[in-house]
Amino acid sequence: MTIRIGLIGLGAIGKAVARAAAEGRAGDSQVVAVLVRDEAKHRQASAGQPWLLTSDPERFFSVPADLVVEAAGHEGLRSYAIPSLLAGRDYLTVSVGAFADDDLLARVKEAAASSGRRVMVPSGAIGGLDAVSAGAVGGLESVTITTRKPPKAWKGTVAEGQLDLDSVTEPVCIYEGSAREAARLYPQNVNVQAALALAGIGMDRTSSRVFADPTVQLNTHEIVARGAFGEVRITIANVPSDESPKTGRITAMSVIKAIRNLTAPVVIGL
Repeated sequence: MTIRIGLIGLGAIGKAVARAAAEGRAGDSQVVAVLVRDEAKHRQASAGQPWLLTSDPERFFSVPADLVVEAAGHEGLRSYAIPSLLAGRDYLTVSVGAFADDDLLARVKEAAASSGRRVMVPSGAIGGLDAVSAGAVGGLESVTITTRKPPKAWKGTVAEGQLDLDSVTEPVCIYEGSAREAARLYPQNVNVQAALALAGIGMDRTSSRVFADPTVQLNTHEIVARGAFGEVRITIANVPSDESPKTGRITAMSVIKAIRNLTAPVVIGL
């Protein structure tokens, strides 16, 4: 059965998902509607495509769909997660950092339960969510994640008030604390930390360190988790997206894989 996708956001991730669906790389799926802030900005790219392009949420939700894929930032999740679920659609989001708001998370969970639908969070820019969530079943003692990105990736964030990003010559720790606060301070950069926290021991117990690091060219995440199972150490270095240095290319790939798994006869890595 073809999965009909409503796509929220047509930036680097949204474009990659739409392209993959059109080329048959996202399993048996089809994008049927795209919700954006500015129709004019995307009208040329959407010309000839089989989907409805709109900035009107009512028109977007009027198109029958099975799955909403959101790649529009924290505000996109806050605005559309609950309406999507109550409209009878599963919801796949990369903006999981918005769940640092416990009240929002509780309301989304309630909407999912009452509608019989699911919220899905892909692995995004990191690996190891399967191992960490499995380890949480037996009990985790500690989870730490260190994120390093080139200084230009932190432009447009609160880091600009801490240091001159154009003149950084050595790694600078711009944040150390809980994953909850990291997700709040850097909503476009560290959604992966929120995903790791939800998979493991929670937002407040997951330790976070964030660096503006001129010695790295790739967006790098280092994870260490310890528990009854033993210890896992994972390092992943992602090539930044051509359109957004804040986002690794693998983030879109993980979304495409998650969609593909929904219609795959065999799924590896649950």
